Amino acid sequence: MKNTVPLLIASAVCVTANIIPEGFHVRERLQNVLGNNHYHPILDEYLQSSTEPSDFGSLTPEVSEAWEYLEKAFDRSVIEDAIKSYTPDFASNSLKSAPKIPELIDTKNFEYITAADVKNYGLRVNRHADSDPASLGVDTVKQWSGYFDLNEEDKHLFFWFFESRNDPVNDPVILWLNGGPGCSSMTGLFFELGPSSINGTTLKPIYNPYSWNSNASVIFLEQPVGVGYSYAEKSTTSTTQQAAEDVYAFLQLFFTRFNSFASNDFHIAGESYAGHYIPNIASVITQKRGKVFNLSSVMIGNGITDALTQYYYYIPMACNATESGYKQLVSDEECEDMEKIYSRCKLLINSCYHVKRALTCVPANLYCETIMNPFDKTGLNYYDIREPCDGDGCYPQIAAVESYLNKPEVMKALGSEVTRYVGCDDKVFRRFILSGDEPKPFQQYIVDLLELDIPVLIYAGDKDYICNWLGNKAWTDDLQWSGYITYQNAETRNWTSKIDGRDAGTVKSNGLLTFLRVFDAGHMVPFNQPSNSLDMVNRWISGDYKFES
Repeated sequence: MKNTVPLLIASAVCVTANIIPEGFHVRERLQNVLGNNHYHPILDEYLQSSTEPSDFGSLTPEVSEAWEYLEKAFDRSVIEDAIKSYTPDFASNSLKSAPKIPELIDTKNFEYITAADVKNYGLRVNRHADSDPASLGVDTVKQWSGYFDLNEEDKHLFFWFFESRNDPVNDPVILWLNGGPGCSSMTGLFFELGPSSINGTTLKPIYNPYSWNSNASVIFLEQPVGVGYSYAEKSTTSTTQQAAEDVYAFLQLFFTRFNSFASNDFHIAGESYAGHYIPNIASVITQKRGKVFNLSSVMIGNGITDALTQYYYYIPMACNATESGYKQLVSDEECEDMEKIYSRCKLLINSCYHVKRALTCVPANLYCETIMNPFDKTGLNYYDIREPCDGDGCYPQIAAVESYLNKPEVMKALGSEVTRYVGCDDKVFRRFILSGDEPKPFQQYIVDLLELDIPVLIYAGDKDYICNWLGNKAWTDDLQWSGYITYQNAETRNWTSKIDGRDAGTVKSNGLLTFLRVFDAGHMVPFNQPSNSLDMVNRWISGDYKFES
């Protein structure tokens, strides 16, 4: 997915000359992006891996052809530079400098929690007088910050936990995850659904009456490692599966420490690349024995979950006003080009679905990205098709969040162990791209959850392009599970907000699987529709899965 705002990923456009649709001049675009460099092979790191095929024999002709061209044309470092070039201004490419890694656990400043079933992991909760997140005035509720440590691999994930404003003893708990891969959940906290936003002039918190902790306690976790205040000196995470194992261990330790919440309903929510994270995390959770918590449901907003289906829906979203519910965004000729691109994209992603390795999935990602080039030319915001994208990654508010989180007094109060906060880390999402993670399928995990009677909410703002509502509706409709027929027979009804009494969208549900179209919202639904998003969450966590009450 394109990275105008790095809530998903960016990619270089690298394809074989003879699979480029006529009139689609990718080579010229690459020359503009990369300049007149001399290119060298890039396959060494993949071919040296014991987990990858040793030759092209096991690959489809389409994938072999794509890699042969890549091998002749592009040096790996050049591709990384091209990916990096798409990073917007507010997402600094500077590395965090000199992260402070505790050699010994300081029990004066931290409460330290371990558990036998998640060996080598630990949870540190700040308790130093100078490390008090409540002192920042983000909310008046009880709150904690700290780090989750994987000591052997030197990984340290930051979290910030807010109790419910209503009844924390009995209210549910929500884990919130932003996407990227590589983007901070502090963006969700201060830009979307947390207790406060940030004033762009004063850089002070502004109370949010529509915060999701109105009726739930909320954990904001910075993952995978390298995101936001999270860090590692040497270790990396480059796949969703690796990230999912870390998140499970975090939750096991979190509910060990905060055991008064362990019996409460627990939901995982997120957006964008969390369409990868959440299904995989939920799958790991359901397979573990000895859990001290139980998963009640998952909520995915404008996610990327089934790339094969979702890439197609860039076409009607840009070309068919009747389907999109908006207007045509690109020319008829460009729409024809997009159809041609998808015919080849489909073959490449199918190869990735059947052989889930970098050698098959990277070229699928790189080629299929070209389907968005016509939209690219419009200058519109990938995350809200009603708006232009004018500098600051389309959203100047996010720059204010980053500035606030870099204030020394904020970092001190939160117990930050990095010297620089970056909202979206380009190195993290480059690693995920080059591992082939993005075009892999994750909808099969949703089927597994539904078969375990775990409710699933897929919601989508209908003015997003990058993970648009048409694509999310399509893969949800196509899920093959035991409730397929009852879901197909469910009617699509209007959803009226209890908060303001207006129609907020449409809903289709059979009681386990629910798809919600959110009117007049972009990629970040709580940002565009704060009251309606709170109504959505309040209904869902109360068990109103059909949005009927």
